[in-house]
Amino acid sequence: MPTKTVRALINGRVQGVCFRMETERAAEKFGVSGWVRNRRDGSVEALFQGDARAVDDMLKWCGDGPPLAIVTKVETAEAPFQEGLINFIIRHTV
Repeated sequence: MPTKTVRALINGRVQGVCFRMETERAAEKFGVSGWVRNRRDGSVEALFQGDARAVDDMLKWCGDGPPLAIVTKVETAEAPFQEGLINFIIRHTV
């Protein structure tokens, strides 16, 4: 299966609404590895890697996010394959 790696920047009301925790749960459900973190500007940044369809499903999920989130924009960019990325983690704010 083709592997896809994408970096996403999610804007809107995405902090203080369990976005990172729910992103981790969704990534496990879709079988995607990578990470998610809050940014000081109020956005959430994530890296998703896995089967192309699973990554696309994850990005679609980010467009809605968890129930309390109000996502206004999801910017994506292809990223280089990350060797050794086997699970999904929550990183510290940058």
